[in-house]
Amino acid sequence: MRKRVLGVSLAVVATVVAALGGTGAAYAAPPPDSPIPNSTPGWLSHGSKVGPASGAVSARVYLAPQGGMDALSALATAVSTPGSAQYRQFLSADQYHAKFDATQSTVDAVTGWLQGAGLKTTVGASHRYIDVTGGVGNANKAFGVTISTYTHDGLTVQAPDGAATTPAALAGTVIAVDGLDTTPSYVDPKTQKPAPPDAGFRNPPICGKTYGSATPQNLPTPDGTLLPKFDGSSLPYSPCGYTGPQLRNAYEAGLTGGFDGKGVTVAITDAYVSPTLEADANRYASDNGDQPFAPGQFSENLPNAFTNVNSTKSGHQCSMPGWYGEQTLDVEAVHAMAPAANIRYYGAKSCLDADLLDTFTQINDENVASIVTNSWGGVGDVVKPALFLAYETAFLQGATQGISYVFSSGDAGDEAAAVGSPQTDYPASDPFVTAVGGTSTAITDAGVTGETGWQTSKYVLKGGAWTLSTSFLYGGGGGYSSNIPEPAYQTAAGISSPNGGRAVPDVSMDGDPTTGMLVGQTQTFTGKAAYDTYRIGGTSLASPLFAGITALKIQANGGTGLGLLNPVIYSTHGKGMHDVTGADIDKGAIRVDYVNGVDATGGYTYSVRTFNGATTTLTVGAGWDTETGWGSPRAGWVQ
Repeated sequence: MRKRVLGVSLAVVATVVAALGGTGAAYAAPPPDSPIPNSTPGWLSHGSKVGPASGAVSARVYLAPQGGMDALSALATAVSTPGSAQYRQFLSADQYHAKFDATQSTVDAVTGWLQGAGLKTTVGASHRYIDVTGGVGNANKAFGVTISTYTHDGLTVQAPDGAATTPAALAGTVIAVDGLDTTPSYVDPKTQKPAPPDAGFRNPPICGKTYGSATPQNLPTPDGTLLPKFDGSSLPYSPCGYTGPQLRNAYEAGLTGGFDGKGVTVAITDAYVSPTLEADANRYASDNGDQPFAPGQFSENLPNAFTNVNSTKSGHQCSMPGWYGEQTLDVEAVHAMAPAANIRYYGAKSCLDADLLDTFTQINDENVASIVTNSWGGVGDVVKPALFLAYETAFLQGATQGISYVFSSGDAGDEAAAVGSPQTDYPASDPFVTAVGGTSTAITDAGVTGETGWQTSKYVLKGGAWTLSTSFLYGGGGGYSSNIPEPAYQTAAGISSPNGGRAVPDVSMDGDPTTGMLVGQTQTFTGKAAYDTYRIGGTSLASPLFAGITALKIQANGGTGLGLLNPVIYSTHGKGMHDVTGADIDKGAIRVDYVNGVDATGGYTYSVRTFNGATTTLTVGAGWDTETGWGSPRAGWVQ
């Protein structure tokens, strides 16, 4: 595997010549220290140095798998690639640890180096990492850096002045170090709830039970507002939100064999946990024509305590209640697509990268889940890359054990509006996960009757006409990674990456909030907790929908996990996917909202949300494309 390493300059060490007793004797200088991948802070070029750092250092040093990353990625690729002699010959968790855990001699050597610099060490389970604490001077000595205080992007942090290093004798033993740079490394949920994430919200009943069933002609606006045509077309109201039976009828129509996910466990990862998660999912299922969870069908794996529960730094959604809607959507979407599948929810103790990484450790080591859906990620794939190889090690372990990892591709299109240049989001852009993009999807009683890539512009009423308000409001993430190479399975499938980067997404499902899912959640209304429903979208919806229908595929495979899905998806050019081209759907839909987000006392607001109307670098068309990948799965994906 080609590793992503930031540019690091090593000083050239000259040979030292000394004259002793008139005789010239040349002595080779010791070999230079070895840089730790991606350990130079990415913001360093625009940060400002304030002065010396005085605080203590608390860091985590991640150890390379035994044999190195190349050996691990080679096995993960072999067991995932059709035609390989090792195809789907997966390891157990115990076999993985015996083969790839760092050896005791490696642990001893690394701890000896760190302790020799005066740092205290604690070795993590299965030799994955070593936690270190100590003074700044001790860390400077150990890692060959100068840690100082800096300001950048509105933050004051302490960080090293360049790449951290190990002694040359330990080259390759450390794949990542987290904590020398104290810049918070948050991830965000990829939901698009039309309200502050911890506030109550309801949809007005001016919407269709199915796509197109409600229009201004057959359901006049409650306040008498006249809604004009949009670009010469009469548009429908948005659906009220699709339910489980509707989603199954749309994506699983024609499926034979009675597959419902029975015997398969789907893992869900998020930060924190809603105290009403299972109860809300049970009520939602019962109210919308599905069965609630049977005893033991839903379970949780939670830490002893949560941290950073009220953090909203740098605009990141890291308050505990801000994640409740994401969790609710994930559980209810998986249950909608695979009503008999087991769901195991893994709640990280915070929204920090390192804590989400810990959930993957638990999933892989428990080895009870066959597929993992993750509806969160960072903004852009060049932000805080220090943990890239630590993340990838977790995905590779999963692949060797037959566990499939799927991620939401993001809700900011090509990210150009957010970060200034086209980028993909990480971890969705990792080559060892399946990235799920978003579509705008018309679902009627007949199933899916229209579908296109999700890239939305917003129009509002002004002077009796629809007027452009936001040229790009939101859209499914996609494009080409700026720093992760295109994997072989994409090259072999003829994907032409203009910059040589990993292409995203791989597949897609409904993600547009205008055509989103109806969910039921206990929310806070005027200071009181109450259950209610609302429509929600984002690739946070697409990922659990895909995990749910793939649980049926795993069931059809005899209940045995499938591992990394991408080699199969690309080698068959998306077999079982509906190729989304966007030629069979309206220009958009009319969305009606309460002004106050809760009830009609403040009146109504009207907008048109376009379908694939925003102009970005992403496109939709025949075959693989940057908005929808190979398209959305149907019954043929399962069987």
